[in-house]
Amino acid sequence: MTSLRPQKGLAALLIAAAAAAAAVGISAGAASAKTFKWAADSDPGSMDPHERNVASTLSMLSNIYEPLIRRNRELAKEPALATEWKATGPTTWRFTLRKGVKFHDGSPFTADDVVFSYNRTIGPGSLLATVLRGSKGIKKVDDYTVDIEMIAPNPTFPDQMTSWLIMSKAWSEKHNVTRATDLTKNEKSHASTNANGTGPFELKSRGADGKIVMVPSKNWWDKAEHNLTEVIFTPIANPATRGAALLSGEVDMVHTLPINVIPRVLEQKGLRVMRKAELRTMLFFLDQDRNELIDSNIKGKNPFKDVRVRRALAMAIDAEAISRQVMRGVSVPNYLLVGPGVNAFDAALNTAPKRDVAAAKKLMAEAGYPDGFEVGMQCSNDRYINDEHICTAAVAMLARIGVKVNLKIMPFNQLIKHLSPPYETSLILAGWLPATYDAHDALFNLVASRNKELKRGVFNVGGFASPKLDELVMKAGAELDTKARDALLRQALQLVRDEVAVIPIHQQVVVWAAKDSVELVQNSDNFFPLRFVKMK
Repeated sequence: MTSLRPQKGLAALLIAAAAAAAAVGISAGAASAKTFKWAADSDPGSMDPHERNVASTLSMLSNIYEPLIRRNRELAKEPALATEWKATGPTTWRFTLRKGVKFHDGSPFTADDVVFSYNRTIGPGSLLATVLRGSKGIKKVDDYTVDIEMIAPNPTFPDQMTSWLIMSKAWSEKHNVTRATDLTKNEKSHASTNANGTGPFELKSRGADGKIVMVPSKNWWDKAEHNLTEVIFTPIANPATRGAALLSGEVDMVHTLPINVIPRVLEQKGLRVMRKAELRTMLFFLDQDRNELIDSNIKGKNPFKDVRVRRALAMAIDAEAISRQVMRGVSVPNYLLVGPGVNAFDAALNTAPKRDVAAAKKLMAEAGYPDGFEVGMQCSNDRYINDEHICTAAVAMLARIGVKVNLKIMPFNQLIKHLSPPYETSLILAGWLPATYDAHDALFNLVASRNKELKRGVFNVGGFASPKLDELVMKAGAELDTKARDALLRQALQLVRDEVAVIPIHQQVVVWAAKDSVELVQNSDNFFPLRFVKMK
C-alpha cells in the first residue's frame, strides 16, 4: 500500500494534540525499559469476561483470563487450560484439563471452574453465550476432565472455545458475581472492575477513566515469552491525541493509528507502521422484524421488510467510494457477510451491487416509496476505523435516493445496547469478526433467525428470518464432510447476499504503530496478546 502524503496543517494539529494528551492522564515520567505503555481508541468497557461478545473486550481480557484452547502466533489452535480435546462420540467433546494451574489469587484451577464458567456464560446477563452455541450441557467427569454435550455433531466447537474465558468459581462466589454483569441494565459488579484469571498478566488497577495497569503473574503455568514488568493501557478516543501520544513518546504503541497521522509516523525515526486486513466485516444492519420502524415517518408498515428497498440501499451505499474517500485505502470493499481469510468465502460471489442511483430510485418507487422516507441510524465514534465518517458518508449517499437519515453518534459503550435485545434500532453500523475464522460463525450469529434455546441469532440485530437459510446453517453446523459443509455455507452466503439480509461494506485494514524498540505480533483477528511483546 502506498504511503499517504502529509496534509497541510497536520503538524500544527499534532502539536495541539500533544498538549491534549496530558489531559487524558498519560504520565510523562521516564519508564523502565520493561514497562510497556500503549493506547487504543476505546477501553474494554468491563473486566467481566462473560459480559459481552466484543473483540476489543475479549482481546484485553485474554491477557488476564484464559480459554481452554488458545491461538498461537500464526492463529493456529494450541492447548491452554485444556491439554487435550477429542470427540468421544458424535455429540460429545471431552476436554482434559491442565493440572497445576493456579488463579492469580493462588487458588487451584479444576473442572469445577469450567463447569461454573459454562453455566455463568449461558446464564442471565451474559452476551457471550453464542460461543457455546451447539452445546446443551456440561458434565464433570473428574477433577481434570469435562464433557460438553452437543445438540448435534459440531466439528468446529474447539474453534469456538478460543473465545471462552474461564473464571474462578470460588472467587466469583466470594464476591457475589456468580452471574454475568448485565450490560443491558447498566449493572456494575465486583467483576466489572476486578479480575482473577489464570493468564500471563494480573490486573493491578483499573481507573474510572478506563486506564488499566497489569503486571506479570507469578502463578502463570506457561513459560513467559515477553520481558515486561508492567503494562499500562490508556484509552484515548480522540484520534489526534492518540497519534500525538505516540509521536511525543508518551506511549510505546498505538492500537488503531489515525489514518491522517500515518505519514508523520513514517517520517519519524524510531517509529514504524503495521497494517493488517482484518477478518472482521463492517456491516449495516436494517430492522426487518418490527411491523413499524421505531424512528421513521412511515407509520403502520416497515419499508425494510421489502427486499426492493433493501436492494436500493445496498446500491446507494457505495463501498468503493467509502474505501477511496473515507478510508483512504485502508479498507478492502466486501459484499458478502464474510471476507477473504474466512473459511467458505467465495470470491465468485463477492460482486458489488450496481452503483446506479436511477435504478435504486426505481426500486424505491416500485416498493411504494417514490418520495423516500425518514429513518434513524446509530453509529459509534470510537470503535471502528473512521466509523463516524463512514456513517456520515452513508447518510449523504442514501439522501440521493430519497432516504433521509437522522444520524445519532455515540461512544461504542452506548451503541452496544442497541446491538443487544430488544435491538432498539432501525439502521446501525457494526462489525463482526468470526471467532472460529469460519463463515458458519457469522451466519449462525448474525442472520440465522433468533432462537433462544439454540443460542442462535443472538446478534441478528435486524431480525432477518429465512427458513431456507436456517436449514442451510443448521445442516452446515452438523456436516462432517468438509466439501459438503463448505458448499452449504456458500449457498447460505449467496442467499444472504441476494436477500440483502445485511449490507456489507468492507474489511477494515487495521493500522498499528509502535516504537522500533517494541517487538509484537499483529494478526488478522486484531487481538493483541501481550505475552508476545518484548521491549528491546
